[in-house]
Amino acid sequence: MALRNNVTGTANLTSKLLSAGDKINSITSILITNTHASASAVVDLFIDNNVEGAFYIIKNVTIPFGVSVALTDNVKFDNTKSGFDLYIKVAASTSTLDVLIKNN
Repeated sequence: MALRNNVTGTANLTSKLLSAGDKINSITSILITNTHASASAVVDLFIDNNVEGAFYIIKNVTIPFGVSVALTDNVKFDNTKSGFDLYIKVAASTSTLDVLIKNN
């Protein structure tokens, strides 16, 4: 199963991709694609449980337009009710991204 998200940026927009309690614990990959026609996107992907703070999977990664970043290792985390939310943050207001989360 793949979960799909479209992210359209505003400056420093943070979007929640998964909420604690979604029980998406068998993530095999996360694909982030910059769908903008001409601008790069600076992206953070992190988990947070509002108690321990943020833990970054990627931070300040520049994705050129038309390029995808595939995360296929170390993307598993506790997404149970007492676990973590998954967030994506883009730095520019012009950023447009597609995010595909594949889980078993």
